[in-house]
Amino acid sequence: MSLLSSITSNPGGSKPHQPLIILQSSSAQTCYPILRNLISNFRPATQTLLFCFLHPPSSLTSVDASNITAFDFTDRIPGYDDAWCDPQDEILARVNSVPPGSLNVIIDSVDTLASDLGSTPKTYKFIRTLLGLVTTRSEPSILIVHLQPCPLLGLLTQTSLSPTLMHITAHPPAIITHLASAYLTQPPPAGPAEKFWSVFIPFSERTHESERLVYGPEGNGTSAGAWASKGTREFVVEVLIRGGSRRGVERTVEGWKGDVPCDLQALESLKSIWTGKKAEQARPDPTQNVSFNLNLTPSQEKSRAQVPLPYAHEGNPVTTVGTILYDPDSADDIDDDDPDEDLDI
Repeated sequence: MSLLSSITSNPGGSKPHQPLIILQSSSAQTCYPILRNLISNFRPATQTLLFCFLHPPSSLTSVDASNITAFDFTDRIPGYDDAWCDPQDEILARVNSVPPGSLNVIIDSVDTLASDLGSTPKTYKFIRTLLGLVTTRSEPSILIVHLQPCPLLGLLTQTSLSPTLMHITAHPPAIITHLASAYLTQPPPAGPAEKFWSVFIPFSERTHESERLVYGPEGNGTSAGAWASKGTREFVVEVLIRGGSRRGVERTVEGWKGDVPCDLQALESLKSIWTGKKAEQARPDPTQNVSFNLNLTPSQEKSRAQVPLPYAHEGNPVTTVGTILYDPDSADDIDDDDPDEDLDI
C-alpha cells in the first residue's frame, strides 16, 4: 500500500500518531478531493467538528453524517455582515464541549480565517491553542487545516508548533511534464530521487510557475483536478511526513485519480513521460550488429595510453603566466628588421 493510501484509509492510525495534518491547495490545483476522502474515512465512533470559512459544509461531507458536526461561517464576512464577531471563542468553546475521546477538528480554510481576523500572528496563536486542546485529549485526536500558500504556511510547518507533521500538497500534473521536458528530470522510480527533489521542491514552491503552466499561453486554462468531474479528475500529490516511523522526514510524490490515490503511472496526463522513457530505453545500440569491433581490449587500452602525444612542448612545463609558445612554420618569413623602415614617416 502506498503512503497516501495508508493515510486516507485510516487518517488516525499512523504510527506514531500525527496530530497535525496540513492540506495545501493552490489556485492551479485544489486539495478538496483528498479532504473529502479523509472525512469519509473517519471512524464512526470518532467525533468530528468541521468549521467552514471558504466552502459550505455540503461540499465536503454528507449533511446527515451522525458523527460530523459542521459549522458554516461562509456567510460571516467582516465589513459585510453587521453581526460579525471574532469566531475564535466560539470554536474553542465547541471543541471544549466535546466529551472525552477521539476528536477530529477541521478548519477550511485557515488563510480565509486569517483574512477575516486581519492578523497572521493572531491566527497562528489561535491554531497553536487549538492544537494544544487536541493533543491533550485522552484519546489520539487530529487537527486538519486546509489553506493556500500564505504567510501563515511557514509558521504552521515549524517544529516549534508540532515536532510531528503530515503535509499533503496538491499539484497540477503539468509540473511533472514540464520538469521532464525542460529539465530532463523524471519522478522516481523513472529517475533518481535526489535529482528530482532538488528540482521539484524549489520549482513547486514558486506558485506563479504552476499558475503559468495551467493558465499561461501554453496551458489549457484549467487543471484536470481542479473542479473536474470524478471521471476525469486527476492530479499529483506531494506527501511529507515529519517524525514518522523513520524518525525523520519522509517525502514522496503520488497520483490522485477520481476520488482515490493511485500511482503516477496511472495518470493519463503523464503517459507521455513513461512512453518517452520506454522509447529511450528501447533505442537500439548503434555499436551492435556491425561487421567490425568498436571496443578495445584491456591490453589495447593500456597500449593506447602509452603512446606519446605529438606536442612539441610536452614535458616542458611553462611557469610564466600568459606565455605564448609558437613554432614557426617552414613558410613563415621571420625577419627581425622593421618592415616599414623604408617609409619616410
